[in-house]
Amino acid sequence: MDLITPEFGLVFWTAITFLCLLFILKKFAWKPILGAVEEREDGIKNALASAEKARKEMENLNADNERILKEARAEREAMLKDAREIREQTIAKAETEAQEKASKIIEKAQAAIESEKKIAMAELKSHVAGLSVEIAEKVVREELSNKDKQLKLVESMLGEAKLN
Repeated sequence: MDLITPEFGLVFWTAITFLCLLFILKKFAWKPILGAVEEREDGIKNALASAEKARKEMENLNADNERILKEARAEREAMLKDAREIREQTIAKAETEAQEKASKIIEKAQAAIESEKKIAMAELKSHVAGLSVEIAEKVVREELSNKDKQLKLVESMLGEAKLN
């Protein structure tokens, strides 16, 4: 037998065996193999779709995180600005109140000084008036004790009264 030139019977039985094997494979193995391949293909597609969905969700989360960070920064800046304004207003208000209080204290002190000055002036005038009266009384007694001096005083007063 020569293997290089096959005989008709060998080719026939080889073809029949091949067709039987093909039929058996189609009947029993082809569907499970194709099903497994399709199932694997579907699994890969689902995994790719899930990965794409997860990537998009991550992009959305990153965008949301960035937006939230921007909002938080803006809110922080607004709060700091408000705190600075409140601090400045409080300082300005305290300065104004302090100036008003100082002005009132100065006014009260000036009024007290003026009042004390008037009282002192009144006491001084009263004291000077008392001293003047005492001096005048002593002078008048001295003058009136002597008869000649009394006449001279009366004449000088009459003379002054006429001149006025």
